[in-house]
This record gives sequence, structure tokens and C-alpha cells, in this order.
Amino acid sequence: MQEETSRPVRLRTRRISVFDGQDLKKAMLAGAAWLEERREAINALNVFPVPDGDTGSNMSKTMQAAIRDIADSSETSAGVIAAKLAHGALLGARGNSGVILSQTLRGLAQGLEKKATFTATDLASAMQESERMAYRAVIKPVEGTILTVIRKSAEAAKRSAERDDDLVGLMQEVVTAARQAVAETPELLPILKQAGVVDSGGQGYCTILEGIWRYIRGEASQVAPPAGPVGIITPSAVVPAKAAATQEPAVMKGRVKIEEEYGYEVVFLLKGEKLDVETIRQTIIDMGGVSTVVAGDDRMLKVHTHTEWPGKILDYGVSLGSLLDINIENLQEQSLNYAAESEAEHAAAHSASVPAVSEAATQQIATVAVVAGAGFEQVFRGLGVSAIISGGQTMNPSIEELLEAVNAVPTRQVIVLPNNSNVILSARQVNALTEKEVYIVPSETMPQGIAALVSFNFEADFADNCEAMTQAAQSIQTAEITTAVRSVQIGSVRVREGDYIGLVNGNLAVAGQHLPQVIADTLQRMQIDRYEIVTLYYGEDVTAQQAQETARRIKERYSHLEIEVVNGGQPHYAYIISAE
Repeated sequence: MQEETSRPVRLRTRRISVFDGQDLKKAMLAGAAWLEERREAINALNVFPVPDGDTGSNMSKTMQAAIRDIADSSETSAGVIAAKLAHGALLGARGNSGVILSQTLRGLAQGLEKKATFTATDLASAMQESERMAYRAVIKPVEGTILTVIRKSAEAAKRSAERDDDLVGLMQEVVTAARQAVAETPELLPILKQAGVVDSGGQGYCTILEGIWRYIRGEASQVAPPAGPVGIITPSAVVPAKAAATQEPAVMKGRVKIEEEYGYEVVFLLKGEKLDVETIRQTIIDMGGVSTVVAGDDRMLKVHTHTEWPGKILDYGVSLGSLLDINIENLQEQSLNYAAESEAEHAAAHSASVPAVSEAATQQIATVAVVAGAGFEQVFRGLGVSAIISGGQTMNPSIEELLEAVNAVPTRQVIVLPNNSNVILSARQVNALTEKEVYIVPSETMPQGIAALVSFNFEADFADNCEAMTQAAQSIQTAEITTAVRSVQIGSVRVREGDYIGLVNGNLAVAGQHLPQVIADTLQRMQIDRYEIVTLYYGEDVTAQQAQETARRIKERYSHLEIEVVNGGQPHYAYIISAE
């Protein structure tokens, strides 16, 4: 008998008929630990060879949030533990895969509701509920993804329970089915086959199941709880619009804008009759206004510009109508005081219980944006966004962070700009968690979010603004230039690790070893000759001089374009290019 208990392999043959809350807790801790160990390998399963694979990180952070409240719990009721898991996962869910994972735990909780203990049959029923909740979370379910793995796992659990298997046997069948489903994802989703990878979300879900099975077999009986309060939101996670990092303004040389250090930022509403947007915009530019945005209709316009002479701009505005909500900021003063202010704000963030928001949030409708890069934060701040959540590629915000930002702005109606395709699903969960009326503009890129914010009309009601902002976002084309992290061929595009690659609206378009040529080819694939205005946002690893050289090359080839160069400060992507 002593020999049997000293050999782990013999534990695999044991039978377990019933689990209580503590068993469920330990199994989930094991699943979370096994996922965390394989997080980077799952991140690497990115379809496109871009340096922002984050599925493993998103799922691991979601699981860490799920187990946060149960790690030290002595609760013995399985139903109570499952409910705590679901609650933590919902708030901590990040990215599409994390949201879907949270819904499987919600289904588990519903299936085990009010159950002190559960059997294999109970678990199989709960997994059916997990499948149902996961598919409900996605507007257009796609097979060959994590959804397929969830479904196949639930089907295997049902078959196993019908054979009267115990929990050990059931989990063995579930893991076998999950592994097979993951292996088959490339056959169901051609883009995975082209990229030579399996679905990363499906692999993440399978990995959690493997960790649970390891515990049930006796191979992972000791699992350390998460270090620290993983996933807990802090006030500093939401960046108030007023506290966003400053960006140097730009001046015009020819029609390609380049940067200078100082000036004034002027923002106001212009109310009048028969206002001509294009004429007003061009007049302000001719008066020395740079980074100029004029948007609205013939009765109400929002004007934003940088200028050395704010009085001239205001005088011009008065000649056209009445001015409202005038705001003038000295960018030189901001530059001189930024370091001290940032330090003070950082200290205040740790003591404040609710994140501050900009004065724009005092309007009837507030706007919340997810933004990556100090320069992009400055652009959104200049356009009057109410609150900013730092996040984007590789750092998708959790549902809890989005919820806290929405609740922090002092308005009943809130419009959220996710600005990333992997944040939209998380953002859509917020509506059910707050008493406020929340609308999610499905902006997939930051340029789309900027276009949406420009179209915001202070005089329009909530519904009209939601519709106008959604249409504005959809009118923007976005290209991204980055560096490939692995070799792959997708369609006709052959990529070698280290190549520069161009994506158009999220799809891999070109690859090559010479950055100028990749940019030129990407613009061609973007059909840039059909557009009039291009904004070149350069990343944190690109200098202003390099960005200006890039703009000049584009201008030489497409002389009709008006090109603006802006320091986006975004990570991972050398350039983000918007066209309209």
C-alpha cells in the first residue's frame, strides 16, 4: 500500500465520484497555474507574425482574476466557489478570449448553483451550460476557434457522464476531445492552416482543462495561489484626459506638417448659420493653425487647433458666430511643467479613490477611450475625450477597468471607444454591469476612434451621436507598419522573421526588408490615391526626423495628399497610418 501511494502513476487509476468546493478550488488553481506556465507559448500562436500576440496573457490574467477571491477561501460549497470564480472572471476578463473564458465559468456557476457537491453528471451538465454561454457571448460565432474546443469538450463530458464515468474518467475524455479539437482548428479555419498554427484561444482553454485533469489525477496537488491581488483595478489604471502625456505640436512646411516645440492649443465650439466646414478649416490653417480639426454641421462646429496667436483664431471665430466652451492651453508651459505635474498626478493616483476626468465629462454625454501611446493620448485629450484608459495591443484592459472608467465620469450616458478589435467584446459587457446607458462604438483602431470623437456633436442627443460616431469610425482606413516576429506565408505574402510588414485594416498586405518600400507597397494596397487626407502617427521607436522623411517620400509620390505627421508614441508599430 505504501508503494502505491509513493508512485504518482498509480494515482491516475483512482476513482473520484464527488467534488466539493475545496476540490473545485484546488482544481481551478491547478488549471490557472498550468495556463500561466504556458502563457508565452500560447501568445506565440498568433495568426499574423506581429509582435503583439496576447491571447495567452489575456486568458491567464482572466483566470488569475477568477481565482483571486477563492485562493484562500475555506468555503466547502461548490456552488459558492463557482459563483466567486464567475464573478472574478467577468470583472477581470481581457480580450475576446478572456471574455469567452469568463462566460464558460459563468455557465459552470449556473450549472452548479446551490450545489454543495457535484458528480460527473453534474459537471457534464454544467459544461453544457458553459458551451451555451460562450456561444451567446459572440455575435457571429466562428468554428475553428475557442468556441469549437468548448463545444467538443462539453460533448465529450456528456458522453462520458452517460457512460457513468467518474470525474477522473470524465476529465480524461474531456481533455482528449479538447486536444483533438485544437488539432483540427486549422482544418476549420483556413487562415490558421496558412499561418501554420492552431487557434490560440482554443489552445488556452485546452491548457486549463489539462491543468484541472492533472490535479484530479493527483499530479498537481500543490498549487501556489496567485502572487498579490492580480487583476485588481487601481485608480491609476484609468488615465484622466487632463493628465495624458503631452505631445509636441506641428507646423506646416508646404503641405507636409512637421513639429515645433511650443504654441497654444485652442479648442472651442462655434455656433452660427450656414457654416462652411472646409472653408473654416482651411482659413484657420492659412492663419497658422496646425493639427487643425474642424467638425460638425452648418450650425455648430467643434474647432481644435495649435497656434502661436490664439487671438487671431478667436477673432475669426467671433466673426462667424458665437463661441462656446473656449479652452486655451499654453503648450510651452505644459512642456516646462510636465515632469512635476506627472509626478504629482502619479502620487495623487495612489491616494484617490476615483479617477479624475476632464471638464468635458461635465457635459450630458461622456466619452471614454482606450488609447496606447503618449502622443495618441494627447490627441484624444485635445479632442475633448472625458476619460482615457491606457491600453491596446498586448495590454487589453479588463472589463473591470472599462467599468470603472464608465462609472467614474459624472454623466448618465457614456460612449466608449475601444479602438482595438480585441477590446470591443470586453467593452460590450459593461452595459450589463452599470446603471448608466452605455454605447460601444466598434472602433478597431485608434484612428477610427479619433474620427468618431471628431464627429461628436455637443448639441446632438445620445442616439444621434452614437450613430454619427459609428459611421465616422467606419469611414477611416487604417494601415499599420511593424516588424515580423516569425516566418510564415499567408496567402500570397511570404514573411521572414525580422521583415517589415504592412497590414491594411488588420489584414496582412505586404512584407519586405526595406521599410520605405514596405510603406509604399502598403499604401498602394490601401488604394491611397482614392483619399485626400493622410495622418502618419509614428511610434515610440521612430524619431520625428525619420517620420518627416517618410512623409516627404509619400508626398513626392502622391502630390494630391494633405499629410499630417503626429507623434503617436505607440509601442510595437513604427507607423499607424489613417486615410480619409
